[in-house]
Amino acid sequence: MDLSWFDLFKAIVLGMVEGLTEFLPVSSEGHLLIVRRLLGPDQRGFDDGFTVLIELGALLALLTIYRGRIVAVARGLRGDETARRFALGLLVAWLPAALIGVLLRDRIAGSLLNLAIVGFALIVGGALLLWIDRLAGKARYRDATAFPLPICLGIGLAQCLALVPGVSRPGAIIVAAMLFGAEKRAAADYALWLAMPTLAVSVAYDLVESRGGLSAGGALLGAIGFAAAFLTAWLVARSFVDYVSRNGFALFAWWRVLAGTAALILLALIG
Repeated sequence: MDLSWFDLFKAIVLGMVEGLTEFLPVSSEGHLLIVRRLLGPDQRGFDDGFTVLIELGALLALLTIYRGRIVAVARGLRGDETARRFALGLLVAWLPAALIGVLLRDRIAGSLLNLAIVGFALIVGGALLLWIDRLAGKARYRDATAFPLPICLGIGLAQCLALVPGVSRPGAIIVAAMLFGAEKRAAADYALWLAMPTLAVSVAYDLVESRGGLSAGGALLGAIGFAAAFLTAWLVARSFVDYVSRNGFALFAWWRVLAGTAALILLALIG
């Protein structure tokens, strides 16, 4: 496959969009759809295999940042009740979306992945995020590793809403956690913790589905997108929790509104 400079540019842009948005409450899927429409029809090499590679880049960046804490939890599973309860809570929070995703993901993506739904979901989600940011009162839970199991289940059920394009998995987790009494920093931290098993299983599933689907040119585009996603996701994940603890979620809420408005304008202009 002959690659143009525009192909390389597009691979970098899409990788950066994935890395910048995957762990923020702004919907990576919605932003990728908007940017793909702006950049024109996808050529060969930007198929499901490319998407898997940029998601893998974002996931590995987060694992790199959290590796010390992951090792500490893993070691604590032998004799630390807090570590065991936290690991069980992550499993409880992960299961609902995993089960529903297996059953309905392809059907939902095929019927709902369009600019109209993404635009409205971004705007409504932005308004909800702004509301919960201002509503936040006295927090009962300030440590993401200490959420009770019922709260983990509630967060897991809320995460299922992110199957709708434009909703945002981190956004759903953060809103649910704060409604249950979590402090902003703890809610953001838990969103990153829960992103790891959720994204890992999704990437593994998609890798199996798309095996052998990359040509030499597509592999090069995927490698470029992977690198762009890894670097930008590393920067975002490293600073996200600290930023939220100081400034809250207003920036992300207003960005969602702007992005959703842009999606609806784009739909009106190009259909």
